[in-house]
Amino acid sequence: MKQEPSFFEGQEPVLIYIAKRLRDALRLESIFTAAGVDYGVEADEYRGGVIFRAVRAGAFFYVLPKAVGAAHEVMIRNGYKPHVGPV
Repeated sequence: MKQEPSFFEGQEPVLIYIAKRLRDALRLESIFTAAGVDYGVEADEYRGGVIFRAVRAGAFFYVLPKAVGAAHEVMIRNGYKPHVGPV
């Protein structure tokens, strides 16, 4: 279920996915909701492109550390590649 920022207070959320398209973000939200995964999502900027580097906007998905394994499993089952490492 989508959670408000207050859900993550006092804990360090883990970035698990950056949706670069609105369609992907909406689909992942519905997948997480159906699977009962608690997540947070916020719009932020990332750097993209190989030859023409640019700053782009995306939807950043976060979960609590204890939910990372379950979230990754749900994502992989549905064709998503989880984000691992720094942005």
